[in-house]
This record gives sequence, C-alpha cells and structure tokens, in this order.
Amino acid sequence: MITPVLPAVRTTHDPSAAADASATAWALAARGGDADAVEHFVRALHRDVQRYVAHLCADPQAVDDLAQDTFLRALGSLHRFEGRSSARTWLLAIARRAVTDSYRHAAARPRLSDAADWQLVAESAQPRGLPGFDDGIALLDLLAGLPDERREAFVLTQLLGLPYAEAADVSDCPVGTVRSRVARARATLIGLLHAAEEPAAAPAA
Repeated sequence: MITPVLPAVRTTHDPSAAADASATAWALAARGGDADAVEHFVRALHRDVQRYVAHLCADPQAVDDLAQDTFLRALGSLHRFEGRSSARTWLLAIARRAVTDSYRHAAARPRLSDAADWQLVAESAQPRGLPGFDDGIALLDLLAGLPDERREAFVLTQLLGLPYAEAADVSDCPVGTVRSRVARARATLIGLLHAAEEPAAAPAA
C-alpha cells in the first residue's frame, strides 16, 4: 500500500479553510495514482457535492446519481488538476456542469429541491449576522423565497463557506456579481426575519 505524501498545509484557525486544504492535498496525491488518496478525496467532499447538487437539481431522486457522475468526471480528469483553486471549488464546478448536462431542459437556473438535505445544511452551518434563526424560524423556508441566483450565491458563500472568488468560479460569473447577490440575499433574509418578529398589527377600530 502506498502512503501518500501530502503537501504541507498551513496552520489555520478556520476549519473550512483547513478542510479545503486537506481535500486539495488528497486530490493532488490522488492525481499520482494513490488509491487511498482517491478514497480520502471522495469522502472529504462527497457531502458538499450532494448538498450542492440537491440545490441545483430539479429531481431529488437524481441527487445520488448526479453526485456519482460528478466524481466519475472528476476522477477522469484528475490528472489535469493542478491545485490552482481548491479541490472543492474545482469539484463543485464539475457538479454544476453535470447537473446542467443532465437537466438541460429544466435547469436553466438553479432551484431548491430537497428539503431534508437543506434542513441538515441549516442545522450544521447557520449564517453569521442574521438575527432570529435561533427563534425557530426555518432557514429552509426563508431560502425558498429568494431568487435562484441569489440563493445559489448565499448557499455557496454562507453555508458551504466558499470565498467569493471561488464561488464566482463555480457560478461562472464575476466576483462582484456574487458579492451583490449575497448582499441582496442577506438584506432580503433580514427583512423577512424582522417582519416575522414584528407583532401583528392591531385591528382597525
């Protein structure tokens, strides 16, 4: 059995950045043909791929197949991965293309599809700076009310933790567009939260 020699990973207090660095190191090791590194690479990113595919996919029943297709595509082109972006950014871009190719007739824009999966996302990664999420207001319901492009930008940056530049690569749009979509999404969510927290207006006399 070959023991992979992983590239040095800088110490960081950001768990997301550390996870990205680790997954990228496994991808680079797997590129050399190490089967153990391939397994670690897939395990490290499988959940994120499923979450993202569930967000884009029109059919919840197809999520597992599309996630598998994503990894098959990635492993087939792993020899071209040079680590210029994180492995997660690279893989999510492949996932986006896999969904588009499979649902070209219905996937012109990303859409929410799997409530159960989104509940797990909401519980495991609450966005910072949005009041009211601890008061029983479901993030799932609020996200469902956002326009598709803003929801995708919010999910990539606030739930999956991608930097804006990497989210722009995944979404194939300028980084300024991602920043604008996230800002608008946050403003909409905060407005919805404040509206939900306001007491009902007294009936007119």
